[in-house]
Amino acid sequence: MGCGKNHDTGNCVEDILRDIVEAQNDIIENCCDTSCEQSISDLLGETDNPNGLDTVPVILYCKDCKPFKGFGAERKIHNGFGMSDIVASFIFRVKKVDEDGCAVLELLLADGQTCGKDHLKDPTDQDTKRLEGTGICITVDLDCFCHVTCLPAISIFNND
Repeated sequence: MGCGKNHDTGNCVEDILRDIVEAQNDIIENCCDTSCEQSISDLLGETDNPNGLDTVPVILYCKDCKPFKGFGAERKIHNGFGMSDIVASFIFRVKKVDEDGCAVLELLLADGQTCGKDHLKDPTDQDTKRLEGTGICITVDLDCFCHVTCLPAISIFNND
């Protein structure tokens, strides 16, 4: 079997996926219930869902197709210095993206979750109920990633 009829981009997979989307769009409206586009629309209140949402949680994938796990620790002042145990997360809130392709990401964890670095083997190990910001931020080079998964938009600042 060949790689498709057109090689417009020079990338066989991209060309075929474009052909599939085009064909599907000719048949029905091609919407996803969960996608980056849907999560952003929900966040901005462009859908029928009630708003109050403030975060699109994301999972990033390195170029080796493995999910990216971030690590960090909270600063805990005790006698002038100190920190919490190291925690890990596959789920992030994007805080800032600069012109050089670097992003600041905040680690998100479920309410009360304090996962050690060895506990999480992949994103499905992470609890997503009532995600909260940790205040732990990391800086990443966006050139290191080839895939992003957007989870449904949520509110992390108004978790009552």
